[in-house]
Amino acid sequence: MVHHKIHDQAWTGLPLLPSQDPQPRELHPVSTAATLNLAATAAQAARIYAKYDPAFAKRALAAARKAYTAAKTNPIALAPESDGVGGGAYNDTKVSDEFYWAAAELFITTGEKTYAKDVIASPEHTADAFGPVAFDWASTAAAAKIDLALIPNKLPGLGSVKAQVVAGADKYLAIQKAHAYGVAYSPANNMWDWGSSSIVANNLVVLAAAQKLTGRDRYRDGVLTGLDWLFGRNALNRSYVTGYGEVSAQNEHSRWYAAELDPSLPHPPVGSLAGGPNSSIQDPLAQEKLKGCVGQFCYIDDIQSWSTNELTINWNAALAWVSGYVAEIR
Repeated sequence: MVHHKIHDQAWTGLPLLPSQDPQPRELHPVSTAATLNLAATAAQAARIYAKYDPAFAKRALAAARKAYTAAKTNPIALAPESDGVGGGAYNDTKVSDEFYWAAAELFITTGEKTYAKDVIASPEHTADAFGPVAFDWASTAAAAKIDLALIPNKLPGLGSVKAQVVAGADKYLAIQKAHAYGVAYSPANNMWDWGSSSIVANNLVVLAAAQKLTGRDRYRDGVLTGLDWLFGRNALNRSYVTGYGEVSAQNEHSRWYAAELDPSLPHPPVGSLAGGPNSSIQDPLAQEKLKGCVGQFCYIDDIQSWSTNELTINWNAALAWVSGYVAEIR
């Protein structure tokens, strides 16, 4: 089993360099979700590194197999919602999608029937994974389907998975075309989620996957339109990517990229994706400055607004993937 997370014993203030952090670090208990996340990513690593570092690839695959077996043995070791002091709880009570993702990656890498059987038997296999949020750290079924659709493999009935990805892309394309600012994201009641910019980027991944599957230009054009929104063609006329666009985010929430609070420290590096509009505005600064905000207007470029302007690795991963796709096709 894999530990769910590690972070400081208590929340730390801003600004703060890692070398000056006074808090002890704590390793938190194992969870089924974390174990399956390792199984999926290690299976990917085994596949990707095989021709570059065979020894590492072999080690990664062994870890993936071991983790998957451990998760099947302990399927309901769930991270508690209450464990949110010093770092986010990242609780996830639904892990069928993590099981599906891990089985899919292991099958793609190994071609073994036992993993194919688990993929096909999963309730996620025929379920619609392409809701308002295609995928994120807590929802991984769409990520599994995209890899199954794009990476050569011999899964029985693979055509249905490819059709699901294209249908998901058609859904996002229709949403995008109906939106005044060309956003492939339409949350219920116009209540934008935490990290909405990364949700937009991940939904663009689905459009890109559909272009790869069909060769149709409309999906490529949808990706480019979505990037336009991220880079400033939005209701606030602001790029959510530092250093890109005439007006871009500069003061993302970070302990050490904290020039807004300490001029001796740097701003976030160029190319960092800000969290973006968040209707729930959980932090005190946003609650003061953005009271009554609607949709895209629930954002402020201030280091203290951790609910609208946070900087995270998983959000930038979405931007990196989409940017790589665009560089590849242009």
